[in-house]
Amino acid sequence: MNVSSAERSIFQHRPKDECGVFAVFGHPHAAEITFFGLYALQHRGQESAGIVASGDKERKFKSHHGMGLVSQVFNEQRLKSLPGTRAIGHVRYSTTGSSTLENAQPIVVDCSRGQIAVGHNGNLVNANILRDELEAEGAIFKTTVDSEVILHLMAQPANNLGDSSLVQALCKVKGAFSLVLLSEREVIGVRDSLGFRPLCIGKVDDAWLLSSESCAFDIIPGAKFVRDVEPGEIVVIDEAGLRSLKPFVPKDRLGFCIFEYVYFARPDSTLEGVNVSAVRTAMGRELARLHPVEADLVIPVPDSGNYAALGFSEESGIPYDHAFVRNHYVGRTFLNPSQLAREFGVKVKLNIIKERVAGKRIVVVDDSIVRGTTARARVMNLRKAGAKEVHIRISCPPHKFPCHYGIDFPDPKDLIANQLSHDEITKYLQADSLGYLDEAGMVRATGRAEDRFCMACFNQKYPVEVNPKLDKMVLERRKARAESLVFAEESAPRLFNGKI
Repeated sequence: MNVSSAERSIFQHRPKDECGVFAVFGHPHAAEITFFGLYALQHRGQESAGIVASGDKERKFKSHHGMGLVSQVFNEQRLKSLPGTRAIGHVRYSTTGSSTLENAQPIVVDCSRGQIAVGHNGNLVNANILRDELEAEGAIFKTTVDSEVILHLMAQPANNLGDSSLVQALCKVKGAFSLVLLSEREVIGVRDSLGFRPLCIGKVDDAWLLSSESCAFDIIPGAKFVRDVEPGEIVVIDEAGLRSLKPFVPKDRLGFCIFEYVYFARPDSTLEGVNVSAVRTAMGRELARLHPVEADLVIPVPDSGNYAALGFSEESGIPYDHAFVRNHYVGRTFLNPSQLAREFGVKVKLNIIKERVAGKRIVVVDDSIVRGTTARARVMNLRKAGAKEVHIRISCPPHKFPCHYGIDFPDPKDLIANQLSHDEITKYLQADSLGYLDEAGMVRATGRAEDRFCMACFNQKYPVEVNPKLDKMVLERRKARAESLVFAEESAPRLFNGKI
């Protein structure tokens, strides 16, 4: 299910995460368990899904990938074609490389060390440099995603066998990576030393589980959350059980993406020992203290603003109610990006119960404003529905800078807070007032120290050095240039005996 730029302009006003990964070792129905795990992680990526399974008598990898949602890619027959006691799975939103079937994960290679598969959540900031080096040595890539670089590094003959091949590979990559890997004998989970992206460990009966979020364990009967994979930790799961390796030098600070708490993670997940819904509710309370307002009703933008709005209501004493009704079945649209289509896109996703808002002073609570077009349309629709005043409250600071670690934020020029002042944004939205939560309040709501988080999209303090000119399509452009050069070479006139 490829998504056009027109469809993105209508339906995808929010920043897009990343990916979700899941793994199973030691369960007779590993692929089926992985399917349910991916189903619970669907919010982390809707472009493609894939499962690679092994552990049958032949130890041969079986895999299936497809474009679209987990429920569209897999059915009972497909899952039966993936036998084995171990499996890894992946749901993708492209943060490097285009949204095509060839880029769907997990990626599988067959090398001198046997078969290896990887599922990656995050983004490598030096993937283009490493790919140049590997291709110069003769490596042939079949995708345009950064994750494939890790497999080629592991397959290099200079590396030693065993865990060290992975360690040596990871010492060369820079950026954000939470990985699940499948070899012919084991399942491996890895988190980068700064811990940008989440990864946790679970168990069901005697089988081990790995997941981007703990909510995936809750839908598997008998499964239990064990703990988070620590930043810089490698967990290796084989027939002997689970063992932990910590081969990397500990960092002075960490870089967990605080936007996981604000928006990306499911509210029923526990990240870094803290429930996500509790953090969002606390953010709403902080927001109410920082930006109080006299109003009659607090309403959330579902579902992203639900818990922050609840906290705002509890702290301010202003009644909480639902006035937006979300259509959960919105999919692709045939409409062009005309003004009519944009208005349709807003209303088909969220309709207003006019009786709830007519004649009232309304506080609208949401998690973020990115481009501002959708927020503006909501304000206008509330006024058309009879709202007396509309006050906007946002449960994080203004987004001003791109993310290079696995979130597909728009170009900085398309981020409204990067282009307009606070007063100009308020005027553009046609709101009576606008209040953002500040960094200090956002961090307080987590109950954690500031030096545990990456907040670069708010303050431009990147924990790992990045090249601001690189974007998600850098490897795609490399491939296009290489193909054009090959075509030009093949099409050029050739000399024969000194003559053309």
